[in-house]
Amino acid sequence: MTTHATFPDLRGRSVFITGGGAGIGAFLTDGFMAQGAKVSFVQRSDASAFCDEMEAKHGRRPFDQTCDISDIPALKRCLAAAADAHGPVTVLINNAANDARHSAEEVTEEFWDQSQAINLKSYFFACQAVIAGMRAAGGGAIVNMSSISYMMGNAGYPSYTTANAGINGMTRSLAREFGPDKIRLNALAPGWVLTDKQIEKWVTPEALAAHIDRQCLKDTLKPQDIVDSVLFLSSTSSRMMTGQLIAVDGGVVVTG
Repeated sequence: MTTHATFPDLRGRSVFITGGGAGIGAFLTDGFMAQGAKVSFVQRSDASAFCDEMEAKHGRRPFDQTCDISDIPALKRCLAAAADAHGPVTVLINNAANDARHSAEEVTEEFWDQSQAINLKSYFFACQAVIAGMRAAGGGAIVNMSSISYMMGNAGYPSYTTANAGINGMTRSLAREFGPDKIRLNALAPGWVLTDKQIEKWVTPEALAAHIDRQCLKDTLKPQDIVDSVLFLSSTSSRMMTGQLIAVDGGVVVTG
């Protein structure tokens, strides 16, 4: 039986997760609710069935809203509604992303702008929107989900890897700017996590074997591996950690 850590300070906290109704985001919602947090999330698709599942499991329902996070005014309205429902957001998890494969030569201006709007622009403006509430609450924690793909120099999705690198730079700058307000920002870069989407679209026995061969730890990454790290970065257990990038990838890349 695997035992996961409990972070008592997360109980009752107002948590907002982008893309919190599917993939890794759904595991994050579940993980924070298990800690007793009040979770709000946005999802582009209908998440009613998932919310039913969470209510049955935890005895309460996450506050979900349908939103295209590239629509910044809509995202800001959803953040405001979450604060009205659960109190000022003091934990923000920028998780939603689109890693659609593309070659550099086929990229259009329209595709580039939309990709950056989802994968980077929305992160910045979500951070901007919660700062005042976190400052008034005496502090907060923001975790920006990146990826090891840009550190590996992966080809096949240059707009996505560019945004990932930007997330890291943005995180460091905002950590410096808002540290005096006791607002912490960290980035987390997962490796190849075997979500349903990854298995359906890209996982083959050969590709997975080759990737695991690059890892120090010869095991597959599970969504819970990411959840545990995000909970730690969101809690006061990491109270003096900010401006950092943490790779949770089994040891493919090294940081520092």
